[in-house]
Amino acid sequence: MPLQLLLPKPWQRWMLFAGFWTLTAISFAAQFFFSTRHLALPVSWSQALLSSLADWYLFALLSVPIFRLARRFRFHRANWASMLVIHFTASLYFSLLYIALRSGLAIFQSWMIHSPLSFTLTFQQLFIKAFHLNLWIYSVVITVSHALDYYQRFHERELKTSELETKLVRARLHALQMQLNPHFLFNTLHSISALIHVDIAAADRMISQLSQLLRGALDSSEEQEVPLQREVNFLRRYLEIEGTRFGERLRFEFNLEDEALRCYVPNLILQPLVENAIRHGIEPHARPGFIKVTGRIEEGNLHLCVSDNGDGLRPRTSNSPGIGMTNTRQRLAQLYGTRHRLELDSSRGTGLTVHIVIPKHLQPCLKSTEAHA
Repeated sequence: MPLQLLLPKPWQRWMLFAGFWTLTAISFAAQFFFSTRHLALPVSWSQALLSSLADWYLFALLSVPIFRLARRFRFHRANWASMLVIHFTASLYFSLLYIALRSGLAIFQSWMIHSPLSFTLTFQQLFIKAFHLNLWIYSVVITVSHALDYYQRFHERELKTSELETKLVRARLHALQMQLNPHFLFNTLHSISALIHVDIAAADRMISQLSQLLRGALDSSEEQEVPLQREVNFLRRYLEIEGTRFGERLRFEFNLEDEALRCYVPNLILQPLVENAIRHGIEPHARPGFIKVTGRIEEGNLHLCVSDNGDGLRPRTSNSPGIGMTNTRQRLAQLYGTRHRLELDSSRGTGLTVHIVIPKHLQPCLKSTEAHA
């Protein structure tokens, strides 16, 4: 996680920055203090701490422009030689600037204890002692800066990739839904055309019911998931249209738990299953047909079933599946991956039952598909 996300406020990042250099100073002060305990002139803890804080706070101060320089002149495969020259030159200036500032600070501290030192002598001693070490410190700061920058850009690429994958899933789901709606519309219009020469009043009622149904479908066309209660209300209006056509030949029943009705399901997930049940289980026969829709919660999953009393699976199903079932499978796979099941159960004389199992959830997995690309 990038530092900006872990510590969103600037003062928090500055506190972390100061804390890091303070802990580094305390660590070196402890090493300095204990290493001089066996010498003839051991230093006190206050002296060791004051000297170490002066050293590392100065490094902290100078590291700020180094970080900015590192962001301004990044190493790339095409320019690594020129960047190496720039940063090597900058490291020399950094080392000399540190020695000059640290010498001035040492002179100030000597005045405070009434034991003034020579700036020239102090500068020479620090140059011999710290010049090469400062070059390494500059390299470490540059390396840390590049590592943080690389991680930041890596995280941003991951985030963009995740956003693109989400948009791709939404686009695929939207395409499947748009493919499903015309299929449903054409089949319903076919039902109306079959009835219009037989019962004009019934056909007129179907057209009115269809307009209400389409209005509801359009209102939720941007939603990939809706509460099961809304899906059932839509399905009831669809069955009323088909009931006008089939009359007493079509009977249906809903058996849904209250908890199941509050769960979210893919939009228009039941309608194509019921349409298949009517088309293949009821329409070919003169006898009364029965469709039952059930929903229950079991072991943290939502179980949906659509059953009919038709002939069940026949050899025709060995061919490529219809568009409704194909869309249903693809939408479930896009939304839930391996966390779903869709099974067909048929026994001779008992019709066909379609089982759908999806995770129980009271919020949509995907928000409105306002972006499709």
